[in-house]
Amino acid sequence: MRLQVIRFGCAVSTVWALAVFLAGVVNLLFAGYGAAFLQLIDSIYPGYNYGQWGIGGVLIATLYAAIDAWIMGVLIAWLYNLYGKFTKKGKANLI
Repeated sequence: MRLQVIRFGCAVSTVWALAVFLAGVVNLLFAGYGAAFLQLIDSIYPGYNYGQWGIGGVLIATLYAAIDAWIMGVLIAWLYNLYGKFTKKGKANLI
């Protein structure tokens, strides 16, 4: 079975961006929620500074997350399809 590369990238992007967005918004409403996760996001995505910029920072982090996850999803699907070419009827031909 082959994956549709672009669609898989969109699915991964949607899930990851939604997770980052929801964690950021809930953190704005309830201080301290997801602090360790958001500090990790702060260290990965430039332009997002945990505890600063409010909803604007959350939107920037969400945009970075969507782009980053789309690229990773496309790469994963492409590699999956590539590795699928090396198998025949469920058995690897690499050995």
